[in-house]
Amino acid sequence: MVALAAMIVGSVAASGCGGTATRRERGGVPVPPSTVVSLPKSVPDPSDLQRYEPYAGTRPAVAPVGRVTEGRITTPDGRSRHYRLYVPASLQQTDRVALLVALHGGLGSSTQFAANSGFDGLAEANRFVVVYPDGIGLRPDGSGAQTWNGGYCCGPAASRGVDDVGFVRRVIDAVGAEWSIDPARVFATGHSNGAILAYRLACELSDRIVAIGVQAGSLGVDECRPARPVSVFHLHGTADTNHPIDGGVGSGVAGVEFRPARAAVERLASVGGCAPVAVVGLDPDDPDVTARTWSPCSGESAVRFVVVTGATHAWMGHAAASTGAAAVVGDPYPGLDASRAIWSFLVAHPRSGG
Repeated sequence: MVALAAMIVGSVAASGCGGTATRRERGGVPVPPSTVVSLPKSVPDPSDLQRYEPYAGTRPAVAPVGRVTEGRITTPDGRSRHYRLYVPASLQQTDRVALLVALHGGLGSSTQFAANSGFDGLAEANRFVVVYPDGIGLRPDGSGAQTWNGGYCCGPAASRGVDDVGFVRRVIDAVGAEWSIDPARVFATGHSNGAILAYRLACELSDRIVAIGVQAGSLGVDECRPARPVSVFHLHGTADTNHPIDGGVGSGVAGVEFRPARAAVERLASVGGCAPVAVVGLDPDDPDVTARTWSPCSGESAVRFVVVTGATHAWMGHAAASTGAAAVVGDPYPGLDASRAIWSFLVAHPRSGG
C-alpha cells in the first residue's frame, strides 16, 4: 500500500472550530512542457505594491448551530458514496444561497475536514451551505482512510481511475434538489489531495464550479481547458515539506513527486485569459503573507497566489488536535485563517452574468 502520510489532514490534524486563530493573535510526475505556460515575471516597483486584506467582505466564524445531515449517492460504477451537509440555522428553504464543496485531504474524511477547517462556523456567520463529500477508502471495498482521484495523485482513487468529478457533480445536484442554490456561486475548496481534485474540477467541471480556493495543492491533469471562466485562489506555505511549494518528492508519500504550485496557478491564469503580469499585494498585518493576483481575466474572473513564509502543510489558522499531527504535517501557521481567506476570495468572485 502506498504510504500517504504526507497528505494527511485527517484524524491526526483535525481540530475543532474553536481552534481558529484571529489575526491579532500572532506572536508527481514532472509537468509535461505542454502544460506549463510561464507567464512573465517582474520585480515590482514599491509604488506598485497593493494592500492585501485576506478577510475582506466576510464575517468571522460563529458557533455552528445549524443542521447537519448525511447523504448517500450511488454512482454509475456501483459505489455508494457519502457526503455531509451543513445548513445554517437562519436559512429558509426558499433562500437563494451559495454552495461550498469542501474536499478533505488524503487520508481525511468529511467529518475530519469539517472539524479541522471550521467552515460550518463560517457558513453560519456568512449564510452559505457547505457540503463535505467523502473520497474512496484505501481498502479494496472502498472503506478506510480516503483519497481522491485528482489525476496524478492520490492513492487507490487515482490508481483505480475513480470518477470523482462525476461524483461531485452528483453531490451538487443532490444539494440543489433540496436547497435553492445560486448557480453563480457554486464554489469548491480543498486541502492537499483535496486541493488537487479542486483543480481538476476547475478544469473539467467549469459548467458548475465557479471558483476554487485551495491550500497546498497542484494541478494533477495534463489537459486543462475550462469551458467557462473559473477563478482560482491558491494558498501555500514555504515550509510545506509534505507538498513542497516548488514541487518534488514530499516528506512522506512514497514515490510521488509533486508538481509545483506556481505551475498550477500560471496554467489557470493562462487558460483564463488573465493579464500576463501579477499585481503584488502585501498583508499590512503580517509581513509573511504575499499575494499575487492576475486580473482581469475572462468573464471577470481572477487568479490569486498567496505565499506564506514559514507556513507548513497544516491547515492554516486552525490548531492541530495533537502533537502527533505536528509530527506529520507541521505546526499550523497561526497568523492566517485559511478558511476565512479562501471564503473571502470565493464570495468576491461569483460568475459574471449569473
